[in-house]
Amino acid sequence: MVFTNWAGNQSGTPAEVRTPTSVEDVAGAVRDATRTGRRLRMVGTGHSFTGVALTDGIMLRPHGLTGVRTWADDRVTVLAGTPLRHLNELLDQRGLALANMGDITEQTVSGAIQTGTHGTGRDTGGLADQVVELELVLADGSLATVKPGEDLFDAARVGLGALGVLTAVTFKVEPAFLLHNRRRRLPLPEILSSLDTMTSANEHLDFFWLPHTDACLVKTNNRNPGPARPPSAFKHWLDAVFLENTLFGAACALGARSPGLIPRINAVSAAALGDSESVDTSYKIFTARRDVRFLEMEYAVPREHLGQALRETRDLVELMDWKITFPVEVRVTPPSDAWLSTAYGRDSAYIACHIYRRTPNPAYFEGVEEIMTRLGGRPHWGKMHTRDAAYLKTVYPRLPDFVALRDRLDPGRLFTNPYLETVLG
Repeated sequence: MVFTNWAGNQSGTPAEVRTPTSVEDVAGAVRDATRTGRRLRMVGTGHSFTGVALTDGIMLRPHGLTGVRTWADDRVTVLAGTPLRHLNELLDQRGLALANMGDITEQTVSGAIQTGTHGTGRDTGGLADQVVELELVLADGSLATVKPGEDLFDAARVGLGALGVLTAVTFKVEPAFLLHNRRRRLPLPEILSSLDTMTSANEHLDFFWLPHTDACLVKTNNRNPGPARPPSAFKHWLDAVFLENTLFGAACALGARSPGLIPRINAVSAAALGDSESVDTSYKIFTARRDVRFLEMEYAVPREHLGQALRETRDLVELMDWKITFPVEVRVTPPSDAWLSTAYGRDSAYIACHIYRRTPNPAYFEGVEEIMTRLGGRPHWGKMHTRDAAYLKTVYPRLPDFVALRDRLDPGRLFTNPYLETVLG
């Protein structure tokens, strides 16, 4: 079979595909790969834009390793192939929730944490920062359970699948809570002048700048005692389905056919942005529907460089006269102690650039990447970038430790592929 990712920009043909249904199946596949001299990777649902999941050897599909293994008051152990959307529903049924999460829930839990998936948060970091235990099959076929205080724990939480095959993840959870979501249209200059205030005043800040305009859609999420005030079914359909997906997809398609119209299309979109508020279950506020296919590059820069990075990105788009339909998204997170987390050791701000899949613009990504790397940016492991180990070791102080641990655990490079050879050396 040919494996193709969600965006359609990565594909590969493994020699064999297996769908393990137990830890023993995974260990057997690892031993078979070693015996036959093949490489092995466990894929997720294909939501990475890089080749991180590809292999020409044995590809393990995650669909047979799903569901909750054990429950506790403040933690849940879930099998590695469980989609995040299912985990959210299962937690909610028990009155529990993750403290923070990203806006896409199609990924498996293992794929999401291995590539450093994050949301936005003043006090709480990405998914890897909510992990309290990992179970993984190592290159020798043995099973390891790792906890805080061990090097392998801090390395494997965002491990790129390079240290072993995750089979189970234990998350710290908390009682379910409500979030007050507020959406406002604000001009970019106002946001740039008040970034510190906005990030410190809100538990979760996420905003989208629409190129060729000064309009931004600002989303703030803060805990609320209730009662819940969810949007009506019609309002949810209007915003989440029709405006943000159906109509936006049509606008992107029109822009693809007539790029000269894109500034006017964006101006109309900006005029349509309106204010709204709701209070709802946390995971329903955190997550969003994304039907329009796109390509994405995202960099994490030190929080203090966010304003400069945004200004330079805006100025570059105007200077080069690129026609960009997709908004630029901005989020923030606190420091992380996972070695390869994009937020390792520093307050971080994320700038994500998207391009409609049918109109790739490599020059746009290259130009923004130059800005981000000049500011010490770290690329998201699952988003498009061109950085290699020589650069990455200058921004990840624990990358040499990660590589040394990999050398010890997988000296034969059972779990490698071309992407890992580029980013790890």
